[in-house]
Amino acid sequence: MNKPTLRAAGATPPQHVRLSDVQGLARLAVDGVQQVTHVAEGLHAQILRGMGLGGGTPDDGRAGGLTGAIYGAIRGTTGLIGRGVDSALTALQPRLALVNGESSAARDAVVSALNGVLGDKLADSRNPLATPMSLCQDGRPISPAAVPDARRKVLLLVHGLCMNDRQWQHGGPGGGHGQVLAESLGYTAVYLRYNTGRPIAANGRELARRLEQWLAEWPVPVDELVVVAHSMGGLVTRSACHFAAQDQRAWLGKLRSIVFLGTPHHGAPLEQAGYFVERLLGRTAYSAPFGRLARLRSAGITDLRRGQVLEQDGPVPLPAGVCCYTVAATTARSRGPLADHVVGDGLVPLASALGDCDDPAFALGIPDERRWIAHGMGHLALLARPEVTDRLRLWLATNAAPAPTPGKI
Repeated sequence: MNKPTLRAAGATPPQHVRLSDVQGLARLAVDGVQQVTHVAEGLHAQILRGMGLGGGTPDDGRAGGLTGAIYGAIRGTTGLIGRGVDSALTALQPRLALVNGESSAARDAVVSALNGVLGDKLADSRNPLATPMSLCQDGRPISPAAVPDARRKVLLLVHGLCMNDRQWQHGGPGGGHGQVLAESLGYTAVYLRYNTGRPIAANGRELARRLEQWLAEWPVPVDELVVVAHSMGGLVTRSACHFAAQDQRAWLGKLRSIVFLGTPHHGAPLEQAGYFVERLLGRTAYSAPFGRLARLRSAGITDLRRGQVLEQDGPVPLPAGVCCYTVAATTARSRGPLADHVVGDGLVPLASALGDCDDPAFALGIPDERRWIAHGMGHLALLARPEVTDRLRLWLATNAAPAPTPGKI
């Protein structure tokens, strides 16, 4: 069940590059040139103002007079070239047979990383590189109605920042957590793929809506839904539960368990450092233009600064009536002040992954028997290590729903 399928003889091999990728990268190149032009113009304008020359206002980042006209011409010419290239590539697409061929794992990895860094901008500009939210099996989007051997117990695995559904299988025993849990506990494992650069709240709202649709289209009635979420995926799941409760979605009543793997419930230090750099660049007039580059990181990344799951900041409790578990990793071999508060798993501190917080309003209150610390393990190792699989199997077997009565729905 949920095992990789064999490719048919003579089938088209997976594509490493699509024509739409070239089109998307061309748009990014144009945007990049224009962003650099904005930075250069802002710095040039500030220098001129410091010398008592130039026009424009101190806040608009634009130069005046001939200097401003030159920068405007550069932006205009770049935009004109970009639109011409885009139109030519759009016209070519219907002529090529392989435009929508199956994507390779290498391509998916690059596109998912790009979406993590710039995904909100890709989505807003309708760039073809933007990843749509979809349900996947064996590395390919799949319709819920077409899931093979669908069971009444559904396991949904939700990946983290800059990742995709394929990465749940990398190096894992027997196909990774999903396949092992499916075979041992009777689930049908499916995987979410989504644009991790979008705001977490936007992804959560969309997931809440799509889960309602997907489970309604499931080939058999669903009795139980379980979510295993890694890193940012845990925040997206919490957001989806909030919106599902708000909109009275039926799927929330079928949700039995959520397992968080290295989820930064209270933020991640790397994004906190990125925010500090952005503020630092804005402190002087001469460094302020470079703040534009610091602000290019996606909304999804900036939401990780405090683990924000809604549009507004504030405490969001775990969903009522759902058994929530958390696995926190640390690269240290044993606990101690340094290991607990500094080391963490390389990306997420222990307290953040465990849901602990000095402010009681934000603390998640997950009981000790539903928390586990994996020592000598990094953030990405949570995706595939066999001891993590064993812990998931133990927890989910203990909290498994009773088998339905034969002949009844």
